[in-house]
Amino acid sequence: MSRALPKCNKRRVGLAGGAATVALTDAVIAGTALAGESSDGGGADARTLAGPGTVSCPDVASRLPVFPASAQAEVTRNLGQLDQQTTEADQRLVDTVGQGGPNFVRNTVLGPLKDKRAAAIDRIALSIGRTADRPAGLDSLAACTLTK
Repeated sequence: MSRALPKCNKRRVGLAGGAATVALTDAVIAGTALAGESSDGGGADARTLAGPGTVSCPDVASRLPVFPASAQAEVTRNLGQLDQQTTEADQRLVDTVGQGGPNFVRNTVLGPLKDKRAAAIDRIALSIGRTADRPAGLDSLAACTLTK
């Protein structure tokens, strides 16, 4: 007796194997497309999927004390950097709409922005502190929020 499958069984095995391959491929594609999606359907993801929103940061210039004119150029330059950082964060929000999970905006936009702002605010305080009393409490102005 021959160990080879009859022709009709070979076709059945081939068709079943092909169908299983297609089903598995579809499952992998669907899983990849849904990676990072939360099952609750709300929270921070809803905003990144619906619209980017904007970054809202506290105004540093209005909280600065009167300082010597010798620090004016450095303070102005760093205040400009704060504005530039906020603009770049807004652009990052637009460029990454729909990406990531529930903490994506906090980890990739707001967290790094807070670090950059803290450094710029510290440079402002240092430049004022060289010729006058160093302003206190400015570091609390580094954190920004996301608004709709």
